[in-house]
Amino acid sequence: LHPGYTEEIIGRWWAQGGRRDRVVLATKVYGNMGPGVNERGLSAYHIRKACEDSLRRLQTDHIDLYQMHHIERTTPWEEIWQAMEQLVREGKVLYVGSSNFAGWDIATAQSAAAARHFMGLVSEQSLYNLAARTIELEVIPACRHYGVGLIPWSPLAGGLLGGALRKATEGRRASTHQQQRIERDRSKLEAYETLCQELGEEPGDVALAWLLHNPVVTAPIVGPRTMEQLTGNLRALEISLTAETLKRLDEIWPGPGGEAPNAYAW
Repeated sequence: LHPGYTEEIIGRWWAQGGRRDRVVLATKVYGNMGPGVNERGLSAYHIRKACEDSLRRLQTDHIDLYQMHHIERTTPWEEIWQAMEQLVREGKVLYVGSSNFAGWDIATAQSAAAARHFMGLVSEQSLYNLAARTIELEVIPACRHYGVGLIPWSPLAGGLLGGALRKATEGRRASTHQQQRIERDRSKLEAYETLCQELGEEPGDVALAWLLHNPVVTAPIVGPRTMEQLTGNLRALEISLTAETLKRLDEIWPGPGGEAPNAYAW
């Protein structure tokens, strides 16, 4: 698939009419969009050109959330924010977000934005789930401090938290990589899926509910392939996890052991 293909699909869907105002549109800038040296990263040139190209492919006049897919360590924040501010002034971008930023990157971004009297980041998209909790050390504290909403990606750990052990015992075929992950975390998965069974809930729904329990989390990125799967994901909104259940989940899937600065100094 060529760069921007997904945007083209969405653009054709919107061209059928009557949908744009009911959708919050998020897309990204940073990745390679061509062979040229200026066709990647977060230079002012690439930010503007990538935005214009996305708008054309999406067949819309604005992007609700324009996310930087990765930190750009060779471009100063003054240049990045100048380009983003111009897009916001023109109404082509409403809000700016980040993805895969460290806590320090969020802090420097917000500090530079504040110096320019600009809103800065409103969201951060990070890897976060019960089995991957590293961002609790610094990213989540930074998001909380700066009022940045967290959008977790891979909320089910690539299907590991979606009942992978049960599906394997039912004879469903898993990839070699998934089989290796299941064997590595078999004892945790056994305890986790047993707990979910006691709760009378699907493992994937419990994993999503756990994320939504955190007030910093705005919305996990789910990837349903059918309407039935989407309906199942929405069940997570109705699940209320008790303090005892949260404690058991922490025992099964322990976090990194504190958050900054408490994890490093007393």
